[in-house]
Amino acid sequence: MNRGTRSGKPSEARTRLLGTATKIFYAEGIHSVGVDRIIEEAQVTRATLYRHFTGKEELVLAYLDQADQGIRAQITGALSPDASPEDDVRAAARAIADGIRSPGFRGCAFLNAVAEYPDPDHPVHRTVLAHRQWFLETVTGLLGRAGLEPADAAGRHFVMLRDGAMAAGCLFDPGLVCETFLSGVESLLTTGAPVPRG
Repeated sequence: MNRGTRSGKPSEARTRLLGTATKIFYAEGIHSVGVDRIIEEAQVTRATLYRHFTGKEELVLAYLDQADQGIRAQITGALSPDASPEDDVRAAARAIADGIRSPGFRGCAFLNAVAEYPDPDHPVHRTVLAHRQWFLETVTGLLGRAGLEPADAAGRHFVMLRDGAMAAGCLFDPGLVCETFLSGVESLLTTGAPVPRG
């Protein structure tokens, strides 16, 4: 639920709450952070928090929604109507690599969140799965336009390369991780994905 001002824009207090929660959830994890800390760091009252969010779970869902919108914009912004389908795949991969090399990178917000919410019926878990389904469908479409068949196998391969890079990027040298990831994507474009035996 997006409770903003009457103009339809989020209020300054809501924006501050979500910005504070996003920074702390991403850097330190979700379960380890209580609402009292978010209220204190956002410099709002408890009543203000509950005026904008029904509780911590709704704040977590808003954090993930914001992350989802950011990743969608990152991927679509990397694509160009003048580029070849292969170059669009490369551009999407470079956008992911740029995120991994960014200051304060702590892995994938969605993989981090789902590790804390393993129950498949929990709204946070379902939100993570919805984001990942969008991402898989997006890269599968890009790879299909680039001529990779079967595109679904290529899409799954790309997602696994990306997941590995996101996990390793906050543990090891991000430059080397990104180089390995981009090389893997190039290999995928050149040789295709191995098809699992059924």
